[in-house]
Amino acid sequence: MISADSRQVYRGLDVGTAKATAEQRRGIRHHGLDLVEPDEPFSVADFVRHVQGVLPSIAARGGLAILAGGTGLYLRAVARGLDVEALPSDPDLRAGIERALLDDGLAVAVERLRLLAPELAARTDVQNPRRVARALEIAELQGDSPLPVATGYAGAVTWLGLDVDLPTHAVWIGERARGQFESGLIDEAKRLRERFDPSLPAFSAIGYREAWAVLDGHTSFEEAIAADAQRNVAFAKRQRTWFRSEREITWVNARAPDRVDQAIDAARSLLRAD
Repeated sequence: MISADSRQVYRGLDVGTAKATAEQRRGIRHHGLDLVEPDEPFSVADFVRHVQGVLPSIAARGGLAILAGGTGLYLRAVARGLDVEALPSDPDLRAGIERALLDDGLAVAVERLRLLAPELAARTDVQNPRRVARALEIAELQGDSPLPVATGYAGAVTWLGLDVDLPTHAVWIGERARGQFESGLIDEAKRLRERFDPSLPAFSAIGYREAWAVLDGHTSFEEAIAADAQRNVAFAKRQRTWFRSEREITWVNARAPDRVDQAIDAARSLLRAD
């Protein structure tokens, strides 16, 4: 199992990212978790390098790699390919962009991106501050040049997506938010804020801002849960749009009684193709 969640790579962000517990990891080797501290930089290029190091070991054990998570760019970079080494980067420039984003807001950053690189802006999720910051960094360094040609994983790949009706999904999201707050999210957020700058990109993960608001007396426990759920519903909508644009995804009804069988059949088909 390889986590493709851009926040589960950070150590200490456990409850807030719904990271697999020690018990859940027992007997199933997990990768992509706890790779860096919250104040260490981690990019899609770092993720691709991590996965490229993991896949051969899984193959050597005769295993089937399951890359699961909601960070679409991570999934696309591995499966479809993205020449991440060819993309320019400048840590000082990126730090300045992120400071401006905090000071001036997302709308100002998006407008600047559209002025500098309209084609890149059109390919960017402009509701995602991290994606906007990275796009601005690329735009500042190389203008509106086309992205490098993608070269993806050479082996057989199958894409499976879980689909569920919106009302049910909203209920599940609300239950997840409540479960996280009742399972120690506020204590986790308190410990992390004592050690790290709360403005770090790692803490854009939904839930920490809401937990800190409770700690600071700005909102109630119940209001924080509702705010968490509301942000996650909006995020899920953006995820749905992203993944609907991906080709060749086999969609499985998450409420279907045979959903596991459908996934197993897809895996068997992949093995036969490989």
